[in-house]
Amino acid sequence: MPNGTLFLIPVPLADEAAAQSFTPYLVDTINSVKEYIVENEKTARRFLKLAGLKTPQSELLIHDYGKHNRDAGLKEFFTGLTAGNDVGLMSEAGCPGIADPGADIVAEAHRKGIKVVPLVGPSSILLALMVSGFNGQSFTFNGYLPIDKLERSKRIKELEALAEKNKQTQLFIETPFRNDSMLQEVLKSCKPTTRLCIACDITAPTEFIKTLTIAEWQKQVPDLRKRPAIFLLFHA
Repeated sequence: MPNGTLFLIPVPLADEAAAQSFTPYLVDTINSVKEYIVENEKTARRFLKLAGLKTPQSELLIHDYGKHNRDAGLKEFFTGLTAGNDVGLMSEAGCPGIADPGADIVAEAHRKGIKVVPLVGPSSILLALMVSGFNGQSFTFNGYLPIDKLERSKRIKELEALAEKNKQTQLFIETPFRNDSMLQEVLKSCKPTTRLCIACDITAPTEFIKTLTIAEWQKQVPDLRKRPAIFLLFHA
């Protein structure tokens, strides 16, 4: 029996962003799939309902690959796929496999010769890059920076130097409750002429996106507490 297909299904970035997130093909796909591998079951079930799932949720088989369920290995996630069933992979928000542990599942699917199909949907990283006005042909997503203040300041300066030397956009994120301290460190560590884009609450009604120089940001520091944000540095 041939393997099933692993569909990579993006999830909205914000609670009120359904209209910006769902495509007809995505809706058709979730109504043809009855097995899912998800990072957060509660989030996944809410998403499926919002997206127009017609299958009763009691009929779905949902595997949780959250941080407490990864140590047992990946074998259980592939039982359905190797039996010929199509399976959907979802992260908690955005695109699976991008800054997401689902990349391990995708890699294993390729090793097993399973077809992987990515669906169109929101990626906060790409949306932030699109809207920044920075170099979209050369960029690096650096994930989380060090928590230690000295190490973090050192890393920010390194990223700024790379942005200036290579004309390369540098992207990074922080846990929402530490956004304000991150921003303060960026404003303190970078040159006044370096440009910083802050993309916060992307696709939400409270969306805030702005690109200014460090010197300009120092005059109008926004409140980013508990709001998902992406920081982008560039030096033309």
